[in-house]
Amino acid sequence: MLSQSLDDATLSGLVADAGAAPSMHNAQPWRFRYTRAGRTLTLLAEFGRAMPEADPTNRALHVGCGAALLNLRVSAAHRGLDTVTTLLPEPSDPAVLATVRLGIRPDPAQRPEDGALAALHRAIRDRHTSRYPFDEQVIPENVRARFTEAARAEGADFTFLAPPHLETVVGLIQDAEGYDRGDPARKAEQERWTRNTRTEAPVDGIPDYAFGPRDTSERAITRDFARPGAIPGRARIPFEKQPQLALLSTPGDHATDWLRAGQALERVLLTATIHHVSASFATQPVEWPDLRWLLRDPVFGSGYAQMIVRMGYGPTGPRTPRRPLDHVLTIDP
Repeated sequence: MLSQSLDDATLSGLVADAGAAPSMHNAQPWRFRYTRAGRTLTLLAEFGRAMPEADPTNRALHVGCGAALLNLRVSAAHRGLDTVTTLLPEPSDPAVLATVRLGIRPDPAQRPEDGALAALHRAIRDRHTSRYPFDEQVIPENVRARFTEAARAEGADFTFLAPPHLETVVGLIQDAEGYDRGDPARKAEQERWTRNTRTEAPVDGIPDYAFGPRDTSERAITRDFARPGAIPGRARIPFEKQPQLALLSTPGDHATDWLRAGQALERVLLTATIHHVSASFATQPVEWPDLRWLLRDPVFGSGYAQMIVRMGYGPTGPRTPRRPLDHVLTIDP
């Protein structure tokens, strides 16, 4: 690797791409510190952006930061940079989630893995969470296989749910929604991360324009961020009768597994974007320990459930706000 520092434009592009990742309630719980001398970007957790009620172990925080890490790797590959990534390099400091040492590739030819990552770059800015109804068109098996391959490349499993397991998981999602509505602390925490764009210009959280419509059947499985009566005239639209849900899981359930799950999730989502497949999340039961263990397929399931992803063909969803670079990037000599 060469020793010269990255120029500021390249560094800003890398961190901006990383920050386009999804995170719980769009909290964007990450910071990046660049050390010029070592050509190293350090990914740091911002625990002040954690969700102590819904995510007391910071599992979801790590998943979101893992997604940002995948975007960073994709951005580096797109720019012809070599990367050496180390997860949890400082066990004594839980805020230090990963380091990425960057180098300029002396040979312009890309390794196959670098080429696969670089090909995902065009999807970073087009990937958005869609809380809108999808149509009933089934995602073809060959496209589903691409998603499974993407997750496996990052050490995770990604499996579409089939009946009767699908019906079980839909029921668990609805149970978890009921749990959430009955928990004042969780409701208050969620409301702290919703944004009224008529009164503020948000840089994080879920803006009102991204809430999506309500399902006429009241059985939608996406999380509803709208408080009752908060959006007068909010549309009511039928959602798909048979949602296409997939479960992302990892062999273990520790911080490294959560970071790998986030990287796998984002690799799946970028792959889906390229294939014109929209996605949203239905992770409510993952956030309740007594429901989470029931998500595993009783016959074929293994590992630990990390995310439930709803996928299909339909609106891509709006762009949600992102924190300014000077809020998330510091540069050391």
